[in-house]
Amino acid sequence: MKHVLIIHEVEEYQAWKKVFDAAAHIRKQAGEISYQVLKYENQPNKIVHFSVWVSHEKAKTFFESPALVQIREQAGVKAPSFIYLNELETGIL
Repeated sequence: MKHVLIIHEVEEYQAWKKVFDAAAHIRKQAGEISYQVLKYENQPNKIVHFSVWVSHEKAKTFFESPALVQIREQAGVKAPSFIYLNELETGIL
């Protein structure tokens, strides 16, 4: 499994979420399989987007595309950090 962890601050969560939800079809088409959206406990506009992709190459192509840069600007995203991860182990306790 190929994972991507994105941490960013947004100007306003609800405005960001509308843009995020509207982009679901293009994320799926680009290779995103599943996702989780989390927030920092005491910072409601600090968002974590954790997702599973078919490949890191497809994820990087998508996240670095000019179209997505524009979408992030529309959504009020501030300085995103992208971390590309390979799964070593998963479990349920």
